Parts: sequence; C-alpha cells; structure tokens
Amino acid sequence: MIKTVEAPNGGYRFMAGVSQYSAGVAALPGFALERVRFANPVPLRQGFEKIAQILKEAGRPLSAFAACELRSPAPFTESGFVKFNEEYTGTLKAWGLMQDGTANPVARSNVCPKITPPSEPGFHAFSYTVVAAGAPTSFVIAGSGEAPEGKGSYRDHAVRLGDTSPAAMLEKAKWVLGEMERRMSAFSGDWSQVTATQLYTVHDIFPFIESELGKRGIFRQGLTWHLNRPPVQDLEYEMDCRRVHTERVIEV
Repeated sequence: MIKTVEAPNGGYRFMAGVSQYSAGVAALPGFALERVRFANPVPLRQGFEKIAQILKEAGRPLSAFAACELRSPAPFTESGFVKFNEEYTGTLKAWGLMQDGTANPVARSNVCPKITPPSEPGFHAFSYTVVAAGAPTSFVIAGSGEAPEGKGSYRDHAVRLGDTSPAAMLEKAKWVLGEMERRMSAFSGDWSQVTATQLYTVHDIFPFIESELGKRGIFRQGLTWHLNRPPVQDLEYEMDCRRVHTERVIEV
C-alpha cells in the first residue's frame, strides 16, 4: 500500500508528489469531495479569490481546497514552469496549506488548449471537501504526462521524446495509464470506481483508444478528450481521473 498523509483540517488525505502538487487526494470518512467547474477559465489571482469565497459560503475552511484543474496559454519551458509554480504555491502557503519543509497536499492538472486558449493561466475547475456523513468514497487523481515527476527535468525523462508516431503515442499512453493506476491504488481505487476520466492531447488516439482505454473499462463512464497539450514543452499526452459524485458549473 502506498503511504498517504492527512491534510491538516482539510478533510482529505493525499499521496505526496512534487512541490507544485500532490499526486492525488481522497476524502476522509465523514467527508466527500465536490467539484466546481467555471464556465470559462478564471485568471489565477481572481480564481483563488473566487475559490476562497465559495469555500466561505459553503462553511468550509481554506484547508478544504483539495484539487484544481488549470488552463494555460501554451506549454511552458522548464524554467518558465518553475516560475509559474512558485507563483501558484505562494497562495497555497499564504492559505496555510503548505509550510516550509512540508508536502503540497493539493492535487492538480494544468493543460493548454489548442483552440481558444486563455490569455493567461487560470482555473478551469477545482474540488474541495464537504462534511458528508456516510458518503461514498471520493478521490481526485492529479494529471500526469509521459514523464516521471520529481526528476528535475521532464524532457530528459519523457517517454519517446519528440516522437508522435502511432507506436510512440501508444507507449506514452501505456505509461500514463500505468501512472493513473498507481496513483489510484494509494486510495484503494481502480477504473471500475471512476466517475470521470479526462485525456489531453492534440495527437491521434484512435489506434489505441479501444485496445488500451477500452479494455480497462474507462468507457463505462465515458471519456472526455480535450484538444489540449500538457503544460511543459515536449510532452504530448496527459490524463487525470476522479471519483466525485457532486459536480456543478458556475458563471464568474
């Protein structure tokens, strides 16, 4: 069993990942994760302010903020991604979710739409915990591209770097699917429990959509394919998934 850590006063536990995000979160007994999607991306600073307002209106502390889905204008360079993450985690530290030397508990995806991208990075959706006695288990698995986390450089460890041939895309997909399964296992989860799966790539997935995704049962709940790129240059394929029973869309 992969070790998880309880987020202080958050109502969830998380699988430690890298400094900018955890690998996934799951609600603790007596709590449930809920998801809010913005009808249109909300710039980062304004989005944090709106999230804080929604949490307050729900009677939940800032520490209930458990996961988010970001949208960025275009893939970052490695150094640009580091700079962006410093800005993002600065708010988490101000909210008390991160302390010096402690792991980031908040799961995250960050992808870049090919069509009508936002003018600046912002929020597409977020998930938070609510008090819910007897609620079914819920979890959110952070997005992963085809490179291991925490290696210092995505480019140097990417699966089939620079290759978008059908064979290469299949290998990338297999690696990411395996990473989704590894992360779900931390919460005793698997594809049969998932309520939504999201895939992000601008490349053709049809050669393996049935053989790799179909055989895992992903289409039982359907698949959302976003024509988006991963957040770092030279990555080509990303996925995330979740088990969340209450979701809503809001206008900002």
